[in-house]
Amino acid sequence: MPGSKCNVDPATPKSRTERLMKERNLRKLNRVFNLNEKAGDSLRDADLFSNDSALTETENCASLNEEELSEGVDGYERQDQRLPKQRLLVVANRLPVSAVRQGKDSWQLEISVGGLVSALLGLKEFDARWIGWAGVNVPDEIGQEALTKALAEKKCIPVFLDEDTVHQYYNGYCNNIIWPLFHYLGLPQEDRLSTTRSFQSQFDAYKKANQMFADVVHEHYEEGDVVWCHDYHLMFLPKCLKEKNSNIKVGWFLHTPFPSSEIHRMLPSRRDLLESVLAADLVGYVIDIFLLKLKEISKNSIDINCIQIPESHASRANVFLFHTYDYARHFVSACTRILGLEGTPEGVENQGKLTRVAAFPIGIDSDRFIRALELPQVQDHIKELKERFAGRKVMLGVDRLDMIKGIPQKILAFEEFLEENPEWRDKVVLLQIAVPTRTDVPEYQKLSSQVHEIVGRINGRFGTLTAVPIHHLDRSLDFHALCALYAVTDVALITSLRDGMNLVSYEFVACQASKKGVLILSEFAGAAQSLGAGALLVNPWNIAEVAASISQALNMPADEREKMHQHNFMHVTTHTSQEWAATFVSELNDTIIEAQLRTRQVPLLPVKVAVERYLQSNNRLLMLGFNATLTEPANTQGVRGGHIRELQSRLHPEIKETLKKLCDDRRTNIVILSGSDRAVLDDNFREYNLWLAAENGMFLRHSTGEWMTTMPENLNMDWVDSVKHVFEYFTERTPGSHFELRETSLVWKYKYAESHFGKLQSKDMLQHLWTGPISNAAVDVVQGDRSVEVRSVGVTKGAAIDRILGEIVRNKGMKSPIDYVLCAGHFLNKDEDVYTFFEPELPCESLALARTRSLDPARTSISMIPDSTNQVKAHQLRKQRSLSTLERSSYRSAAWRPIVHDSMSLPEGSSVLDLKAENFFSCTVSRKQSDARYLLQSSDDVVTLLKELAESKSPN
Repeated sequence: MPGSKCNVDPATPKSRTERLMKERNLRKLNRVFNLNEKAGDSLRDADLFSNDSALTETENCASLNEEELSEGVDGYERQDQRLPKQRLLVVANRLPVSAVRQGKDSWQLEISVGGLVSALLGLKEFDARWIGWAGVNVPDEIGQEALTKALAEKKCIPVFLDEDTVHQYYNGYCNNIIWPLFHYLGLPQEDRLSTTRSFQSQFDAYKKANQMFADVVHEHYEEGDVVWCHDYHLMFLPKCLKEKNSNIKVGWFLHTPFPSSEIHRMLPSRRDLLESVLAADLVGYVIDIFLLKLKEISKNSIDINCIQIPESHASRANVFLFHTYDYARHFVSACTRILGLEGTPEGVENQGKLTRVAAFPIGIDSDRFIRALELPQVQDHIKELKERFAGRKVMLGVDRLDMIKGIPQKILAFEEFLEENPEWRDKVVLLQIAVPTRTDVPEYQKLSSQVHEIVGRINGRFGTLTAVPIHHLDRSLDFHALCALYAVTDVALITSLRDGMNLVSYEFVACQASKKGVLILSEFAGAAQSLGAGALLVNPWNIAEVAASISQALNMPADEREKMHQHNFMHVTTHTSQEWAATFVSELNDTIIEAQLRTRQVPLLPVKVAVERYLQSNNRLLMLGFNATLTEPANTQGVRGGHIRELQSRLHPEIKETLKKLCDDRRTNIVILSGSDRAVLDDNFREYNLWLAAENGMFLRHSTGEWMTTMPENLNMDWVDSVKHVFEYFTERTPGSHFELRETSLVWKYKYAESHFGKLQSKDMLQHLWTGPISNAAVDVVQGDRSVEVRSVGVTKGAAIDRILGEIVRNKGMKSPIDYVLCAGHFLNKDEDVYTFFEPELPCESLALARTRSLDPARTSISMIPDSTNQVKAHQLRKQRSLSTLERSSYRSAAWRPIVHDSMSLPEGSSVLDLKAENFFSCTVSRKQSDARYLLQSSDDVVTLLKELAESKSPN
């Protein structure tokens, strides 16, 4: 049978921790094999980068010869062939090389700079292929063929984008819309928006470009490849890839901040982008090293989580961590608030499909910087700089000239420091490297002028004929000069207003083994989460605070500086770019394994087989749930801007005619078995010829008859009033929540409350209930989909089935046994005894026990059976008093219907079953963990199944 656990390879590690630890050990073994070869490599790749690796790929390039480029890009091929390498398709907006056309069919390749390039060029554990735009428009086929051939030698595959698409997609939607929004700069106003046409045309170009990337990926994809998509340029790519090949392994990694849901919801295409990213198997972010540290300590996989832990995941949920998981938390929060999806400890769940969301802090190739300090040319630079700034403390800033880097704030803070500390004016110098970017954009031109003006004013105010306090460079430095500058710096000053990571801080720490300088780091940079313990964290908007931190850093004792440096140095040299990439791919591979294991546990329903067996049977029973089974999908029920169209679930509009056809078939018996109260079922099914079982089967009626109760006679409801008061209290203090008072249970729902707040409130409620009102009561507490239900022990759907079947037999005068059962629903774990009741493959003893308990769970306890007539009357009186209390409630007065029959007759419903294993189809709807035989992924699949049953033609 598909999904059988017997298909699992016994040699495969069973737990996630075992698999990830095994993968980690294999990586270590791989490094041992490569150690001698790596030690023999020279530093020929040291010249690959002309400035810091934090700079974006479009800002600067340095020419390379053929040998250097091969060494950098083809370095993956030098791995020892004794261990197999997995193919990795790295898909980014730009290739690690840029192309310059030399002739009709001749191209010169230049290395691109950027954090991603720096991180992945040093990775030798995978057979990597780069897919991206080469940075040039190539309209002719001859040029495209020549460029493709040249790039193929460097393991690069080009995506050819025309000039208009680049303008609309890259300059327009990426840099004019997404980038400002993700950095909290807001959407552009009309004057800027008009320069790149309309928003919709930009978004159309964005989708078109992403589809072009997807086409190239599919063209070169081989089974088993891992596709790693990068950054905000390709948020639509995972969906494009999955639409064509659902089995492809896709990971998406964001290198910028992800804004809070309040900011992201400003984006008109907010739903499209989120849904597209959720098509990926793994979503990663560059921050949150605290979680990674905890992961190392606990030797376990720590996942970013958000609000809700569904009951189906309770047995394998990870621990909730911190309230500062920032970008990953923002992403999950956006999915829950904007898409109405469920956040879990693993990530985001969408109709049973899980997208893992985790933190993977990017690093640098620290060894490259450490080795570079021993090079003669770097030593010469260091000597020259020490002589140049002898007797003065050196402060350093290395940034792109960008609004988010906080360069004006940094310089103004330095000015305030000089004002307040005149004794330092001749003893300190600030070297600010500001690499120009987007020089044709007016906003950047204005920023450049502003910085020059401030620098000139400060130098004129505090400078002398022989020295100035600020050295400002509008250009990049080569790798050797940059390493030397890092090495002589006493204080590094990074004041980003919003930054995904900022690897300049990592590079500074890697080059400080001798100097042990101090790092002043903005709390709004992602690196603050990893290097914050060994740095002085500042709010760059608070000029006085930054100035005070400069003073503290310059006056810090040597032993304290060394202690802080050692903390950061250990982190930078441990969490390298190689480990970052290898960990991400390892987690992605394991995510696929997890998905396969979940699929194995509950295979999809074989619809054709179910229909064939239906046609061959003589007396059928369809036992169907209501909520999330016969209702409209959650994403179509009016969720918009946090407002809900209706609180009550409504029948799926496409199922009404189908349900009527099934009800008219005299050989088909339909029972709607739901936890909802009677009024809800009346409103939705009064026009159909079927049976309604409300409140988990405790109330039953045919659609043409009156309600009767199936409750055990000794059901104790004395706990109702105390629990009701608790529910009223939490409803008042949780906006958007409500509770339902039923005959046998109380349900508090916070589906429409703010998700995080609702989850916290539910935890508080549960703690209060267990320590107070229900501490000694015979009740069950059932946690559902953003709900808490308190019900009497024995109130389950399976417990009522025997009585329900008996009443159906008595009412219809059924002569032939039921030989076909389809039982489908989104039932909670507590109610999955429905499947057990019908299961023909249970051993006889287990089946008898299950059905005995189903008939009346209270009777399995001898102490609860009344031993005299007076005791029986006392139990009945207590039940009547409890029900009267419910009737008097104003909350239920409008929906209350009198119970015509106090009890039902009790024929043996199970005796009417003559069920073979091949004629029983138990289906869980959208719940991956279940005792059911099969899975239907959503209510749409239920509708499709019932349509096929209704339209099938029985043989004559």
